[in-house]
Amino acid sequence: MTKKSMVMTTESLDSTPEAPKPARKTRRPRKKASPAAKKLPSNPFMNEVLDLVTEQKTDAKKVAILKEYECDILKSLFIWNFDDSIISLLPEGKVPYKPNENPLGTDHSSLRREQRNLYMFVKGGNDALSTIRRETIFIQMLEGLHPKEADIIVAVKDGDLEDMYDVPFEVVEEAYPDIQWGGRS
Repeated sequence: MTKKSMVMTTESLDSTPEAPKPARKTRRPRKKASPAAKKLPSNPFMNEVLDLVTEQKTDAKKVAILKEYECDILKSLFIWNFDDSIISLLPEGKVPYKPNENPLGTDHSSLRREQRNLYMFVKGGNDALSTIRRETIFIQMLEGLHPKEADIIVAVKDGDLEDMYDVPFEVVEEAYPDIQWGGRS
């Protein structure tokens, strides 16, 4: 190789402009995704549904959850709790029963299964039952339920569901427009 060709090669290497290094971008912190409502199993316990509704910040989200988990027992609970024409035949206040201590989902009945018996505890349901028999059946039902579901039914019989869960009447009314309020007893 000649000296001249060597110079050209060196010059050609030196004369090529360097590619600009890309500016280093700093990472932006990722936005946390808004927490979507957690999914409940199929046929959830009523306390699970009401807990999920209570966790929601807006009434629109509460309505959406109530619509998603719509079932007859949930509507029955709201009717018994909010409808002034329903007259409970059970005494108000605490109920002397022994809570079922088994873990949730094991060896329990559920309000879904017990719904067929709720008519016995309101006026016009089974008025032939004696007061003692009605209260005995109610206590036996409570002892078979999970304690949280039993607490719900005790609150509902006194119309105190709103004290346990943040589910106002307006939200229930919007979620279930098919419920006819009044004229039951």
